[in-house]
Amino acid sequence: MSSPEIEGYLHELHVLRQLSPHTLKAYQSDLMILLENTQVAKITVHQVCNALIRHWIAGLHAKGLSARTIARVLSAWRGFYDWLLLEGKAKSSLGLNPVADVKAPKRTKLLPKALSVEQAIALVEHAAQEASAKKTWEFYRDHALLELLYSSGLRLSELLGLDIEPSRFSLGWLDWSVGEVSVLGKGKKRRTIPVGKPAMKALEQWRRQRHAITYKDEPALFVSIQGRRLSPRTVQSRLRSLAIRAGLPTHVHPHMMRHSFASHVLQSSHDLRAVQEMLGHASIASTQIYTALDFQHLAQAYDSAHPRAKVKSSQ
Repeated sequence: MSSPEIEGYLHELHVLRQLSPHTLKAYQSDLMILLENTQVAKITVHQVCNALIRHWIAGLHAKGLSARTIARVLSAWRGFYDWLLLEGKAKSSLGLNPVADVKAPKRTKLLPKALSVEQAIALVEHAAQEASAKKTWEFYRDHALLELLYSSGLRLSELLGLDIEPSRFSLGWLDWSVGEVSVLGKGKKRRTIPVGKPAMKALEQWRRQRHAITYKDEPALFVSIQGRRLSPRTVQSRLRSLAIRAGLPTHVHPHMMRHSFASHVLQSSHDLRAVQEMLGHASIASTQIYTALDFQHLAQAYDSAHPRAKVKSSQ
């Protein structure tokens, strides 16, 4: 099942635009949806109007297709009709692109994934236990960087940009005397965040191990086995392995620790402005997403504890 117009458009995408086979297959699949709808309506692709496009898109939405998928379908249809008009292949009944002003449904904004308080504590405690048992520099380092991620909500780039002492070239550093970390965040805005006592204790343990593997001229706080600044990939890999060993039923990555920090501080303090400042968000709107996580936490507590919630769930 096809049409000469659709075949011609796919041929151009393949020969002239040299799209990959995977992309071509996606275009073909999306255009087949258009063709099926025209055949059900007993019309040609040239007779499609804006109202029909809206009706068909509403149907796709009702079938449960995601906003992302519908946006892709609309893009394929829009491109097809643009081509028809540009090539002069559209018949007189089609004066404008019928897809031009049709928009996909708004995408649901996914909440950031955060660990529960219990999971976060279990993770850092497991890291502490491993460091205490193994007594090797790698485990002391991993414990220290995990504690710092959870204690201060740093981005991975901010964490890895830290130097052990401040200098004129430093992007960030620890103030060991007062327990604070200074970082240069997005927009080159500097901010200072407090570091909790457990994190400072872990960092002090790591500092005592660090000199054994670090080059004398290396300023980085966290280093690899080569004695140079640690890479993002290494942190991601080590954290993922640590979470598996700790028995966490989820994939843990560095940014999840930032989300967990924000969510847990907000649950305890309900101070959105303070969380905004510690995260380095330029707008409070970026921080407000954590209020949804806070409400989600409260809703779960209600469902598990409130007598009426229990009655409702048992019916």
